Amino acid sequence: MAAGTAGTGIIRRIFSNPWVTLAIGAAAGYYGYKYRKEIVAAARQATDAGKDFVLEKRERLSDIVAEADDAEDKQTGEDKAE
Repeated sequence: MAAGTAGTGIIRRIFSNPWVTLAIGAAAGYYGYKYRKEIVAAARQATDAGKDFVLEKRERLSDIVAEADDAEDKQTGEDKAE
């Protein structure tokens, strides 16, 4: 346990250094700019997949509701015949 505690102290000291924070931000900005087209394409693909998922679930739900309505109409029709 003591090794884990000492490790977190070192990590905290490293990341509290403003130069390290600046370097991490610069690296993130560099790679974000370098791969911006791929990032945008991946985001669009994820958005399209999410829309397709929602539309598919909505269609399945409407099918289930229609089946329930048909079953209810059939059951009320049988009740009236009796």
